[in-house]
Amino acid sequence: MDDNSSLMATGLSQVSFLQRTLERLSSTHILTLKTEEAPPVAVIALQRYLSEQTEGLPQLDSYSFDAIVTDGVWRAKCFVHPHLNHLVHANTLRTGTDISITQCSFVYNERRLGHGYICIENLRCGAGRSAVLSRINDVTSLPVLVKRGMERSVVLQSDVPLQLGRRHYLSLWNNDDPEGDIWIAGSPLSDIVLDVSRIALLCSLESSFPFSGKHLPLLVKIIHKSRLRYYGKFGLKIDYPYQAYFEVADQTGIMSLVLWNELCPEFYQRLTVGTVLYLQNYTLKQSYSNRSRPQMDHHRMKTFKSVEICLNPRNPASVITVVPPKSVLPQWGLPEVSYQFITRSELEKLPNNSACDVIGLVTFVGRVERVRSKGNKGPEKYWTYRWVHALDGTSHHPFILEIFSSSQPEIFNRICSMTYLVCTQMRVCQVEGSLPYLTSSCETETFITGYHKGQPYVSDPRVKSFIQWTKTLKDNIILQKTAVGGHYCYPHPPQTFTQSVADSSGQVPLVAAADLKRELETLQYREHKKLAIQGQITTVRYLRVLETIEPLGTEEVSDVATDVCESAVPDTHSHSSTAEWTPAERVTSPCAENILASRRKRRIQLRKATQSSNHGSMPAKRRAGHANTEEGREQEEKEEEEDSDSASEEAQNVEQILQLQNPSQVCFQPDILSWESSSWPQQRLEVSEHLCQGGLYQDSLSRRFTFDEKNILLQWSNLQPVRWSPEQTADPLPPVVCPGFYQVTILGINKQIAVDAAFFPVVSSDEPRAVGLPLDPHGNTMLSCLLSGFLCPLSDTANHSDMTLPEPEEILATASELQDTHVVCILDLCHLGGDKVEVLINKGPRAGLREHHGVAVERHRQTRVRPHGKTH
Repeated sequence: MDDNSSLMATGLSQVSFLQRTLERLSSTHILTLKTEEAPPVAVIALQRYLSEQTEGLPQLDSYSFDAIVTDGVWRAKCFVHPHLNHLVHANTLRTGTDISITQCSFVYNERRLGHGYICIENLRCGAGRSAVLSRINDVTSLPVLVKRGMERSVVLQSDVPLQLGRRHYLSLWNNDDPEGDIWIAGSPLSDIVLDVSRIALLCSLESSFPFSGKHLPLLVKIIHKSRLRYYGKFGLKIDYPYQAYFEVADQTGIMSLVLWNELCPEFYQRLTVGTVLYLQNYTLKQSYSNRSRPQMDHHRMKTFKSVEICLNPRNPASVITVVPPKSVLPQWGLPEVSYQFITRSELEKLPNNSACDVIGLVTFVGRVERVRSKGNKGPEKYWTYRWVHALDGTSHHPFILEIFSSSQPEIFNRICSMTYLVCTQMRVCQVEGSLPYLTSSCETETFITGYHKGQPYVSDPRVKSFIQWTKTLKDNIILQKTAVGGHYCYPHPPQTFTQSVADSSGQVPLVAAADLKRELETLQYREHKKLAIQGQITTVRYLRVLETIEPLGTEEVSDVATDVCESAVPDTHSHSSTAEWTPAERVTSPCAENILASRRKRRIQLRKATQSSNHGSMPAKRRAGHANTEEGREQEEKEEEEDSDSASEEAQNVEQILQLQNPSQVCFQPDILSWESSSWPQQRLEVSEHLCQGGLYQDSLSRRFTFDEKNILLQWSNLQPVRWSPEQTADPLPPVVCPGFYQVTILGINKQIAVDAAFFPVVSSDEPRAVGLPLDPHGNTMLSCLLSGFLCPLSDTANHSDMTLPEPEEILATASELQDTHVVCILDLCHLGGDKVEVLINKGPRAGLREHHGVAVERHRQTRVRPHGKTH
């Protein structure tokens, strides 16, 4: 620490909580400090890395976390005790919020001189945005707190983990994205002169393999690039366990190239499709057959699959020269990068699992969700993905895209409505009963507006045709078709649930009620699961009355010890829940607008029908004359005023529905609109557990996109960021108004456990969930709505549809057909952060289960293609 830093420490020690804490830990004989009156500190970074194994001690978690906190005077990098990791898993401990450290210790590294750190062992998490950060102009200007005598510790002041056995951080929510300062971005290249008189051709490499001598240099062009693969695991003594595949070509053909270990941070982001490489000191090895490959038939070149080129950081150290575009000569004969763009009108004709490239104008962007990787033998890992709709003008249907993270976080996190999106090497998924969709492969790359310049596809005729089409569009019209976030799941399940013993890879798992409880308890932040449960529906309630709770920001912080603040499912028979409500500006969702208009129209139609009945015996001339009399005109004016008052009152009622500034469950009065099975009162007494998780949240509802709210919409639909930025302190989005939803209680088939799930049917063709939904007409009974997932017919604002939607009272009047009916309900589970777990019925129960000797038999149906294929 220099003189200025020492002087600053002396002057600020009286006002800095972090400085005072470090001084007390340094002076005490016991290295643990407890306090109940700790002032808040703000979390400005939360970073993850593979845990170190400690011999003789159980491994609490696969990953460890470092947190950078500030009290407004100092910044300090602290280690989060593994007992608190569940708070990160639930996004309770997150960046941009305040915490109070109630117990901490100072840990010295016993194998390294001059290294130690503060370990946070217990804390209280504050609700809402940070009050500490609101008082800081520039958090990066704050000095870093270091214990006296440890000033030379690079770890404490640089972007590397506190655990010295690890050299780099991982992305917070997946293992595929580059994270940290070690990843070198592309930089301008200077002109170079190469000697290409003696180079090897790819065709000669395959014919000469195996060859133990030194190979001649290679001159190749990258034509495909895969996502990163992290293969770190316990006991692996490799500092940077990364791998990335590229497909490279010369005039003789195409071969795979593998970038290994620390060469990935140095070169991965600099090596793009179209880049020309001059390679020396590479090695060859037999290709790994059990991996995904891009489909490259459109290149019309020979593919050499038996061997692959390896670039290693040592033994030998490969030499990689990136050739500037201006230095590339035509006489080298390197092939042009080619693509296989398709239009939306051609998609139905493509075979399942075929590869294609697409370009479209984004109209819908779903929230980022996570799914646990199955069959992973190492530490647990998650894929991150989001759903996107994009139009290209050749069909009234959009492309439905399931986009997984492709190691391009700067693009993946910026996908928004009204941007031009390019996705390469997408795989076709043909689904029986639904529109086809496209999902990512290992070799998929995505590009959005702002990243197209210089990409090889800009000269493709299909791309140029799309750009010409966009010039005919008007922003204000397209904006009316946009949406962001909310619950979304595709493809839509069939109405009949079937089960196959022979092949279960493409079906929704049917779980026991006890397993469902365990799945709810173990969900992590934004993790999505789809499960099926069988039993019977015992109650249905329509919830649309909201109680007024304390405004956002008045919640008290809760003590978060090692055994609390878990995302556990409440074990109670009560149906009450809490919500945050403020009389702030409201945003009405498209479905709310349609329902309001439909109800007003239904009321006017009923009144006119009554009037027609009352005046049925009145001659036509007299009825016409009555409307022209002063008395008749006064009567009409009075009725119009009543309509206006009634509409205003109804709008006020709807404004009370789901006005949740902080995503929380809905408060309701279940006795207003409900149906209950006659056997439920007795069955309820015998139920051992009632999982009252099923509610609707602000994060469950999609919003209209606007350019003014672009940044805040991106923050809302993305995952919690690793680092806090000033943009996170922007005003929150106004709450969305939704007309209400149905809460359904499902009693397990053994009648021991019941679970609540929310059901909010599609009501408008404008909703993203309506795309690809089979719209077979039905009678709007409770069962038919659950089976179909929508109210019939859907309203259509674009075509000024005149249809009226049924009232909840009408639908619930038909719920008696659910009495003692055996159903299979497909549930979508998603952890929304904190203690909020979304449990939604996905298009309702599946009736008509065919059974044979008590075993469900499944008709063969389309198996869904997994997005990333096989990796090693």
